[in-house]
Amino acid sequence: MGDIFGVTLTPSNRWGGFKALRERWLTYLDSCRQRPILIIDEAQEMGPQVLSELRLMSSAKFDSLPLLGIILAGDARLPERLRSEDLIPLGSRIRCRYVTEYASREELGSFLEHLLTEAGNPGLMTQGLCHTLCDHAAGNYRILTSMAAELLSAGARRNLPQLDEKLYLEVFATPNVTTQRRKR
Repeated sequence: MGDIFGVTLTPSNRWGGFKALRERWLTYLDSCRQRPILIIDEAQEMGPQVLSELRLMSSAKFDSLPLLGIILAGDARLPERLRSEDLIPLGSRIRCRYVTEYASREELGSFLEHLLTEAGNPGLMTQGLCHTLCDHAAGNYRILTSMAAELLSAGARRNLPQLDEKLYLEVFATPNVTTQRRKR
């Protein structure tokens, strides 16, 4: 940020750098009349000091002037971290909390059907493969789409017109690990 706004930031004068950067940031916001949004994935992995600095960066004038919208995305550990004593000031400023649960097999199936339809090939995967993918996605949309992408890539390499359970077994089969003793 310092480089973008032409502010020299040094560890020995963090407060001075912070003030100068904030002044430049306010000038920028006045000129563009937009509020940027910072999206942080896996926020539960961030240290409490970094999260506390986000709180300082996000507003001015005792929270009456928002400077930056922040979206924290993380797993079930994130809400618990925000309840820790160090992060209560940040946790109390969160306006909206959206907690998702694991998706059901039906929700995953509808999502996969939607993706295939929007991609223009609703018959690309057999019904059996769709059920298999939903069963092995552990209720997670990201796992579902990652597995589907791997199958799509394998199917494209083989020039297959339709993806089925046989391809699933070939792509995701666990290799047999056999250890043979060397004869001496």
